[in-house]
Amino acid sequence: MSRRRVVVTGVGTIAPVGNDKVTAWDNVVAGNSGIGPITAFDTSAFSTRFGGCIKDFDVADYMAPKDARKIDTFMQYGIAASREAIEDSGLEITDANRNRIGVAMGSGIGGIGTIEANFDKYIAADRNPKRISPFFVPGSIINMISGHVSIEYGLGGPNIALVTACTTSTHCLGIAARTIAYGDAEVMVAGGAEHATTVLGLGGFCSARALSGRNDDPQAASRPWDQDRDGFVLSDGGAALILEELEYAKARGATIYAELAGFGMSGDAYHITAPPEDGAGAARCMSAAIADAGLNPEDVDYVNAHGTSTPLGDVAETRALKKVFGEHASKLAVSSTKSTTGHLLGAAGGIEAVFSVLALHNQIIPPTINLENPGEGCDLDYVPNTARDSELNAVISNSFGFGGTNGSLLFKRFT
Repeated sequence: MSRRRVVVTGVGTIAPVGNDKVTAWDNVVAGNSGIGPITAFDTSAFSTRFGGCIKDFDVADYMAPKDARKIDTFMQYGIAASREAIEDSGLEITDANRNRIGVAMGSGIGGIGTIEANFDKYIAADRNPKRISPFFVPGSIINMISGHVSIEYGLGGPNIALVTACTTSTHCLGIAARTIAYGDAEVMVAGGAEHATTVLGLGGFCSARALSGRNDDPQAASRPWDQDRDGFVLSDGGAALILEELEYAKARGATIYAELAGFGMSGDAYHITAPPEDGAGAARCMSAAIADAGLNPEDVDYVNAHGTSTPLGDVAETRALKKVFGEHASKLAVSSTKSTTGHLLGAAGGIEAVFSVLALHNQIIPPTINLENPGEGCDLDYVPNTARDSELNAVISNSFGFGGTNGSLLFKRFT
């Protein structure tokens, strides 16, 4: 079966750096951090007391408040991002096409805040199960972003949600692209959302000693590849991209941001949270995406790295890049937009795919901020602190998750 080409025609974001694509992109390019204190609950007993929380988000802009109260915040972010992406694409949904349009929106953790709230009500009522909301289950399960978006727009195409930790959105995008490529849909809304800056979310990552402890200077806490990096920054948000079959997009005169030309997956088969030191799984994943796109390693100009700001992960990814790109690695631009946004977990791949697409569209490489002194083994061009105008024809966006689950997307400039 011949494979159809897939392009990006719309993007939407809810992020610590901005609640729409223009604001978020402008702040990332300017190197403005979205990290600050967590104020939704008392964090005084936590070893980390900051994160990338969403600011100035009014759910009433996207849905009736009575409906919003029935669903977890991560769903609100995913629905909002999807709505912006659909509007950005200019896609007209009609009875003639709605059954050929689908949704693939996931989350790494899902409705942890709703789980906490319902358990608190149960305990406070002397363990009375009648205090558990009838909306608890549909208001917290991960596939309900896709469910709500499909219901709102009447989309009868494939309706799925992948859950692969921090690779969730990347896998959703890749599988959505293949769904189109092999004829099961003409259009897919794809990405993910997360709201994990909750008591259990923050507490769990603190207990795992995974987070930066730079409480005195949160905006400098996410510092990929820097010698003083001490962990990642937990963040919230959502991102969605509209993927379309090329001829379908051209026929309706859509603006095309980029082509999603390659997708790769791999498993580390190594450890539940740590990558292998040589980055072998990440290397296989990137190589698979390059091969899927029919390109050579030297054709790639820029990598939006997973780049979480952890001591082990940053070195492993650097080694993986050297393994894949060889001599070309020294010419490759690599940056981590997590330096400005923090780590959105299941939404990270979505927001970073948006930034990769906008980098191609605008021919600008966003910077890695807070990179002052590269750490040992971190010796590539990480585009430190200042965005860079550059001719970009092919870019890769990487995501690597707990359990050793990896995904890479390769986007090409569309001309």
